[in-house]
Amino acid sequence: MQRIMPAPQEDMPGQREHILVVDDESATLGLVVALLDRSGYDVSAAAGAEHALRHLQDDPGCELVLADVMMPGVDGLSLLDVIGSNHPGLPVVMLTAAHDVHVATSAFRRGAIDFLLKPFDRSQLLAVVARALEHGRLLQQNAAYRQNLEEIIAARTARLRATMLDLERSYDFTLEVMGDALDLRDAETEGHSRRVTAYAIALARAMGLNAEQLRVIARGAFLHDIGKIATPDCILLKPGKLDPAETEIMRQHCTRGYEMVRKIPFLSEAAEIVYAHQETFDGSGYPRGLRANAIPLGARIFAIADTLDAMTSDRPYRKALSFAQARAEIVRCSGTQFDPGIVQVFLGLPEELWNRLRSEVECGASGFLGAAL
Repeated sequence: MQRIMPAPQEDMPGQREHILVVDDESATLGLVVALLDRSGYDVSAAAGAEHALRHLQDDPGCELVLADVMMPGVDGLSLLDVIGSNHPGLPVVMLTAAHDVHVATSAFRRGAIDFLLKPFDRSQLLAVVARALEHGRLLQQNAAYRQNLEEIIAARTARLRATMLDLERSYDFTLEVMGDALDLRDAETEGHSRRVTAYAIALARAMGLNAEQLRVIARGAFLHDIGKIATPDCILLKPGKLDPAETEIMRQHCTRGYEMVRKIPFLSEAAEIVYAHQETFDGSGYPRGLRANAIPLGARIFAIADTLDAMTSDRPYRKALSFAQARAEIVRCSGTQFDPGIVQVFLGLPEELWNRLRSEVECGASGFLGAAL
């Protein structure tokens, strides 16, 4: 490898651009190096592709390569391929005495930015070099701009995600207030919304649902009875059995809750669970008589969680049943009230899980939805 020192007779710019010239013909190599040197460039010379590659490895500051096409061993086009792979963005100009359009076409397709036919004069050489260096500068500027833009986008995306997460948390706190308000109104079911949500999340996790699906199910489960806010106290708090007319009014809470929740964009999917939480697998439920897979998955999961909590909680007319008794009832109603596939997942979970979740919910505070997920 030969490094050409600056010619003393020329004025040297503040920062000399570094060019590597590759040619196996020593006469041509010396001529090109001398012309570029006298024009104020920092020039290195290589007598073959192997030398050129070693130079690029050792001296990454090269800004342009001028390479002959026809060279013994590794030719100029092969050198061009390696440079494109190992030094992306480094401009390469091909030099050749062969006036062959196929060679030129191949060079351009493989990444050369210009082509200079031998013999050439000083003005042609300098014009090509100037264009190539300018091209390289533009590539570097574009790469720097893209990197800067990507960094800006990444930073702003991170800020947006953080803002959305904060907003989501604030929404969940609002949902908790709404759910707790309903529990306070109906002391008989105090804590029911939180417990049934915890059970539904555990069951959904065991089914392998992803984080977004868990969020939808959690919100739908927590708000399942929100429509009861519109139910008159004389019906909601009636100690005895409801008559047919009162039952019909009570059943409207599914539709009322759906109409309330679906108007909030981020709760649109959760609203479907609110709407369908009283549907049964065999189609005998309400309000639409949906059956099997026509019932949203979240509502089918909720149905088991709801029954589990209802049976294991105290009521004015009976004491809480055991988890084993609730389990037996869920098995008995598999295929009628409940999705058999989800029942099988439920049966695979230990009783200790439900006891632990119940204790955690009863000891919990605000931020329940976020903590549960």
